Amino acid sequence: MTKHSTHSTGWSDRLRVSGPVDLSAIDTSATPGVLDKDAAEDVFGGTSRSLSKLQERLFAGSLSGSERSVLLVLQGMDTAGKGGVVKRVAGPMDPQGISHHAFKKPTEEERAHPFLWRVEKELPAPGHIGIFDRSHYEDVLVPRVHELITSEELTARYAEINEFERRLVSNGTTVLKVMLHLGRDEQKNRLLRRLDRSDKHWKFNPGDVDDRGLWPLFQDAYEVALTETSTEHAPWHVVPADKKWYSALAVQQILDEALQALDLGWPAADYDVEEQRKRLLAT
Repeated sequence: MTKHSTHSTGWSDRLRVSGPVDLSAIDTSATPGVLDKDAAEDVFGGTSRSLSKLQERLFAGSLSGSERSVLLVLQGMDTAGKGGVVKRVAGPMDPQGISHHAFKKPTEEERAHPFLWRVEKELPAPGHIGIFDRSHYEDVLVPRVHELITSEELTARYAEINEFERRLVSNGTTVLKVMLHLGRDEQKNRLLRRLDRSDKHWKFNPGDVDDRGLWPLFQDAYEVALTETSTEHAPWHVVPADKKWYSALAVQQILDEALQALDLGWPAADYDVEEQRKRLLAT
């Protein structure tokens, strides 16, 4: 059984998974690390300012040759709140330093290539924070549930993903992976709310109801994927997602901790500051 790590008070350590993953052992309505919504909002506001400054440093560094970037992978069942997390966490940051891609069902062209082909094209450039709403993990989750490929092919894909992410990290990309762990009852409530409001009908997909019938299979697929691909260089984090305010805060804190760990500084000026000051004052 997997539980959240508790050897540190850091959010990443608290929510990181270790060992074989058992999602049933993680309460989807829990809020580890924060007492209530009011406290969370106070923390969120302060960290938004921190993230904005850190992202600016990351972007500025790339103009001086730094290869550093960050990739945030968000996975979860339908209605888990991935889009809402992106809006809240990325909203305060400068959009010129953010790249966002929501992966849909592969197109015919994408299916004609190796499964990582379409992912490679969307990786963040140096200085950017890239956010994937769904990702290359769709190519092991969906095929496992619907038995589209063999178990041998699945095993090969897990290994390919691990090597792909290891290569990203070695080239300067920090890889953060988060599963938004939504409860089945909460998903039903969220889907019902979409049906209750005409302005939300566009967000409802009848296929989501079909997938609810496969819930145990999807949970199993997630457990295997997280177990097989949570590595030292690119660990998984499981964030309880029944409370939207909590999942947004947790993802924000994980991202902030990762950027803090990069120890980002401002690039040195490539000109004589005093000389330029004198020139400016003379105008």
